[in-house]
Amino acid sequence: MADANLQSRDGVPEVELAEGVTRRTLNHGARTSIHEITIKKGGIVPLHTHPHEQIGYLVSGRLLFEMDGQSKELRPGDSWIVPGEVEHGVTGLEDCVAVDIFSPVREEYLD
Repeated sequence: MADANLQSRDGVPEVELAEGVTRRTLNHGARTSIHEITIKKGGIVPLHTHPHEQIGYLVSGRLLFEMDGQSKELRPGDSWIVPGEVEHGVTGLEDCVAVDIFSPVREEYLD
């Protein structure tokens, strides 16, 4: 049985990923991790890849999501799945808050 873990967002450090882009690692288990991503208007997550599958949800704001040569404007309530090794990036069209879940755990994001 996996260890149960209830964690408050209070006191979780905010880490800068790029200019205008920060993340908080909210929690993680043996196979997944969950992160709150804040993107300021004009903030850019450059095109990149990683081996992790990523699934996310836009809580607030608007963003332009680029993936595998295509781009789409996303609004609150929209979601995405990025398979491992697929190139993707994001631009904040407004101040945004998103939630990303990665599998396996983003070890480099554990604070």
